[in-house]
Amino acid sequence: MSTEGQRVAVVTGANRGLGYAIARGLAEQGLHVVLTARSEQAAEQAAAKLRGEGLSVSSHQLDVTDPASVARAMADTGFTYGRLDVLINNAAVAIDRGQAASTVDMEKVRATIDANLMGAWRCCTAAIPEMRKIKYGRIVNVTTHMSTFGQMGTGSVAYRVAKTGLNALTCILAAELHDQNILVNAASPGKVDTRLAYGKAEQSPEEAADTFAWLATLPDDGPSGQLFYRREALAW
Repeated sequence: MSTEGQRVAVVTGANRGLGYAIARGLAEQGLHVVLTARSEQAAEQAAAKLRGEGLSVSSHQLDVTDPASVARAMADTGFTYGRLDVLINNAAVAIDRGQAASTVDMEKVRATIDANLMGAWRCCTAAIPEMRKIKYGRIVNVTTHMSTFGQMGTGSVAYRVAKTGLNALTCILAAELHDQNILVNAASPGKVDTRLAYGKAEQSPEEAADTFAWLATLPDDGPSGQLFYRREALAW
């Protein structure tokens, strides 16, 4: 499979749900997508389905909680394709549903922050050097409406705190990279029909993926350091 002339995107947690829909959406726009998952087998099975549709997709094992795995995935992408243009930080866990801050299981807090904040941060620090080589980059962090101060409330406290931290990281990286043609934004998919929705979905993964594909292909004068929902800029 030749990828010459194509931009290359890495999508984390992409073997199902929203990540899979984002991978498909980017490939449909002409990007080569490196579809990643914690299991090499799961990543390849999902990538094979999209290749069966005629899309330019490959697979790579990536566990965002493992620094060596993160470094290997980003370095391999840059070496194999000569570039890494887009990073979609989608991989996350939601294991503290309904828990309050005053009685939370701290082990679940640690695991959630490690995956949802530190995992995305690790991916950014590994991908940015590859983007700097080509003087271009688009980073899109998958966040949630539950992490904005206007929507802050009780329940799922570790998930909220981790994603709020991810929002802050988005703004900080955007400020650091604004003069290097690396745009960093976040987007909330809303309530999507995935395993995390618990029957309260408002849209399909394919519908939600549209915003992420749009942010991943912004022009050089596009926004950076902002939060979006269905292409609409929201207040943090």
